[in-house]
Amino acid sequence: MEVRAKAKYVKISHRKAGLIADLIRGKDVNQAIDILKYNPRNGARLFLKVLKSAIANAEQKKIIDIDNLYVKKAYAEQSFALKRVMPKAMGRADIIKKRYSHLVVVLDEK
Repeated sequence: MEVRAKAKYVKISHRKAGLIADLIRGKDVNQAIDILKYNPRNGARLFLKVLKSAIANAEQKKIIDIDNLYVKKAYAEQSFALKRVMPKAMGRADIIKKRYSHLVVVLDEK
């Protein structure tokens, strides 16, 4: 029985968040928490919140043994991008995209 948690519209690029998701995919829950807690990247802090939310969802179901959980899937989906204009030389303009993403963590029992 799998349990999932999703954080929507998080201010991080899906590429940067995907690097963090690769670190915890397939790991035991306690090991994944340790990896995220001591990783200096901003995405690690965001994925830690989603992972703790998924663990809390598993506790609410009371069907799953929490000690046997592992991260079955962890990924970041692309969301929208805010488009901003930055002035450049000789009257030109450049578009800057501030990207957002959805972070998803799926837990399952071993």
